[in-house]
Amino acid sequence: MRRAVLYSDGASSGNPGESGIGVVLTFGKRVFEISEYIGIATNNVAEYRALLRGLERARLLRADAVDAFLDSELLVRQINGTYRVKDEKLKELWESAKTIACSFKYFSISHIPRELNQQADRLAKKAIKGARHE
Repeated sequence: MRRAVLYSDGASSGNPGESGIGVVLTFGKRVFEISEYIGIATNNVAEYRALLRGLERARLLRADAVDAFLDSELLVRQINGTYRVKDEKLKELWESAKTIACSFKYFSISHIPRELNQQADRLAKKAIKGARHE
């Protein structure tokens, strides 16, 4: 099975505020990093956009299995079905994430402490900082 390991994080300076996403995707021996500014968004939107971006990259790489790790307990619980998604904007992102996740033969998503997601967090904050200096 072609397995990818995904760490993702979203960051917002204000809520809503300037936002960025950070993704670290390991696929085989290769490691892909994504750091993108996404404009004004809430932190939850940034978290979902980061997950989506990572899942899309995994699909492009033709991964069969994805293990995703996030420090957003809310998002993990929403994706796993423990919490309902009430916000309409988040519902669209949730549906997109679920659709992509179901396209893999295997998908898992787990909550991790923030200190274990520092690289993705750094990439998300770097995207915001980079946009401010343009």
